[in-house]
Amino acid sequence: MSRDSAANQLIDFKNNCKSPAGVITTTSGIPIGTADAMLSVGPQGPLLLQDHQYLRMLQHFNRERIPERVVFTKGAGAFGYFEVTHDISRYCAATIFEKIMKRTPIACRFSGGYSCERGSADTMRDVRGFAVKFYTEEGIWDIVGQNLPVFFIRDPMLFPSLIHSQKRNPQTNLRDADMFWDFVTLRPESLHQVCLMFSDRGCPDGYRHMHGYAVHAYKLLNAKGEPIYCKFHFRTDQGIQNLEAARAVELLATDPDYAGRDLFNSIKNGNYPSWTLYLQLMTFDQAKKFKYNPFDCTKIWNLNDYPLIEVGRIILDRNPVNYFAEIEQLAFSPANMVPGVEPSPDKILQGRLVAYGDAQTYRLGTNYNQIPVNCPYRVSVKSYERDGAMTVSSNMNEAPNYFPNSFAGPQPCDRVRALQTCCPVAGDVYRFPSCDTEDNYSQITDFWVYVLDECSRKRLVNNIAAHLCNASQFIQERAVRNFTMVHADFGRLLTEALNLAQAGTLCLGTE
Repeated sequence: MSRDSAANQLIDFKNNCKSPAGVITTTSGIPIGTADAMLSVGPQGPLLLQDHQYLRMLQHFNRERIPERVVFTKGAGAFGYFEVTHDISRYCAATIFEKIMKRTPIACRFSGGYSCERGSADTMRDVRGFAVKFYTEEGIWDIVGQNLPVFFIRDPMLFPSLIHSQKRNPQTNLRDADMFWDFVTLRPESLHQVCLMFSDRGCPDGYRHMHGYAVHAYKLLNAKGEPIYCKFHFRTDQGIQNLEAARAVELLATDPDYAGRDLFNSIKNGNYPSWTLYLQLMTFDQAKKFKYNPFDCTKIWNLNDYPLIEVGRIILDRNPVNYFAEIEQLAFSPANMVPGVEPSPDKILQGRLVAYGDAQTYRLGTNYNQIPVNCPYRVSVKSYERDGAMTVSSNMNEAPNYFPNSFAGPQPCDRVRALQTCCPVAGDVYRFPSCDTEDNYSQITDFWVYVLDECSRKRLVNNIAAHLCNASQFIQERAVRNFTMVHADFGRLLTEALNLAQAGTLCLGTE
């Protein structure tokens, strides 16, 4: 296959190296012994804040782009409300769920995914962002998710490399198939999300016709302090619709803002989109006996074993008045959890708890929560965080700025003190890498065998082949081996499709 110089940049770099590049170091020149795992207590976490290697790397990564978001860059959003339709107080004591028909104001942002840039087309094949901000009486609650139920990796140490592999080549500034496929084939836990992304779900027909998933497991607490693990699902009431490959390519050329336009016009015309919120629940005992790590976000919880429990609906009925003020400055963080909701030991979630706040602080400033669209306006904010650039609140006026104090400063909340779990943690502190012995294939095999029909399998294979054919031959061969591990027919059909793609006779979107 003929490849130009841009496509061969990494190959040329490798060939031109007279000696190995050497060991990885920090920006201070300190050698790094393990580059793909965070410090954690035991192989399943939790993670340690003392991991300065990860924190410094993450801080640097969050400051690589000015001023747009590093990921989920281009998006659209709207406002509305969440309404409780079913009582879940036996599972969660958060006041947002305290009674049926209770409404809470919300803001939503939908976006392109990890390879997205500000000028990207809405119809490019990628993950889609799906984020919901609840303005509750007990502060902001953010659920920050996507339209696919799994993630690429298990350890947040690899997140910058994951994104770099989907962005642009450092010399050519072009998208590089070698970079993407080299990374995901070297990390087989990525295959689940790769298969979903290259299936029909990778090109949703606008934002209104896709589901949203929080992806991670969280912990809910009821009024008695009894915890249970959960996953959040937003299922579109408009029904799932996806774009055929030919239609997506057509819109890429004729209407690159298709999804944002569709959302805006739908709301403007009074056709308010909605999603139903469901929970999946898993007890602590079930988690201990689970056949794999229940906090591995490259896997799903089977709906047959952990059925959906309906909670309520989100309805979007107002477009932004000013895009920059209300959507571009809209800032989310999974660390924003109201009393009654806590994080699980999910390593990716725990990495995000630090990453999002740091990214928003860099992008918008240390007082980004004072921006009206981010402000917890239903709460009287009383904080010992003061000053900083762009302080536009009262800055707590004359109140004392230290705690504890004897001068009527704000005090801790007794309700919240009682409503939190106390969990023992034990284990060895080490950078536990994701092991090759972990099951990276069985759930994808189930997807191939039980979810896809013959036509869907063919579209998936053709979509992969059309992209993979641009990668180096040895990477293609590695990919075929990985997909063969999913199912023998997957590897065989992919080999045939790659041959057609290289011959220029592959037809996308056919059944």
